[in-house]
Amino acid sequence: MSVTQTERKLQITDTATTLFRQKGYAATSMRDLASAIGIEAASLYNHVRSKEELLHRICFGMAEAFFKARHQVESLHLAAPVKLRLAIEKHVEVITSHRDASAVFQHEWRHLSEPDLSVFISMRNEYEAYFSEIIRQGVAEGNFRATDEKLAVLSLLSSLNWLYDWYRPDGTLLPHEIAAHQAELFIYGINQTT
Repeated sequence: MSVTQTERKLQITDTATTLFRQKGYAATSMRDLASAIGIEAASLYNHVRSKEELLHRICFGMAEAFFKARHQVESLHLAAPVKLRLAIEKHVEVITSHRDASAVFQHEWRHLSEPDLSVFISMRNEYEAYFSEIIRQGVAEGNFRATDEKLAVLSLLSSLNWLYDWYRPDGTLLPHEIAAHQAELFIYGINQTT
């Protein structure tokens, strides 16, 4: 049975994602990718222009997933602690659903060329600002104590972003349980009443 163009493109992207995570973007060649798929290297170029196109697809695909999750939370009118808990849950869902892509997204984006690199950094900053806004909202509501919001957001996201490394689908904790635990730790830390 022959593979359709769409199926092959997806196979190439999935295989590239795995290789970029295992070996790193710079150390992965198109020949490595073709070999892992079981096709000739020249055949790859019928489906993709370059290795960087694959990196772009992975990084911006993940950014799109995070932004989709963000918009689901932003559209709700909730108190900051509830909103932050939900934002953490959505962030955890994205990472645990796409572990290899999350690893590439977190570490290999630096290999993007301009103007994609600047666009990616801008999107990342915008996403971090969304968490900062939730913390500001919580301070204004009297639910969170005043804190260095930049440090708080970087600490939170750093903690969550490493999930790709240790989360196991067959482990003892489900993604929503991890999210609830992380939210509890973080929100307790900045709660006005503690």
